[in-house]
Amino acid sequence: MKATTFRRDRVPSPNCPVAAVVGLVHSRWTTPVLWTLDHHGPQRFVELQRRIGDINPKMLTDRLRHLERHGLVTRTYHREIPPRVEYAVTPLARTLAPLFAALTAWQTRHLPQVEAARRGYDATGD
Repeated sequence: MKATTFRRDRVPSPNCPVAAVVGLVHSRWTTPVLWTLDHHGPQRFVELQRRIGDINPKMLTDRLRHLERHGLVTRTYHREIPPRVEYAVTPLARTLAPLFAALTAWQTRHLPQVEAARRGYDATGD
């Protein structure tokens, strides 16, 4: 049997038109990074890490590189003593705000139903 390798830049199936967007912005840490940078403005690495919470430096670095690669975050190096690096969302990332607002509204309206369904499912013991 041939081994399958995962490619991050693989084009999703045209049968699911939202898969590309979900794949781009959905991970445990991508959305909090984008939200924090959009809500609080440009941040240094340590400030960003502190605001997000329990994200480790390796994962934050990975997420920032991922977002920078896709044009959603900029990294600005300031030649000062000591050197300073800031991260900020791009205008492209700001266009995701309505999507996140819609998801927040959906969550507020429907999350109690989801939680009730989970409790019901878990109670059946399946």
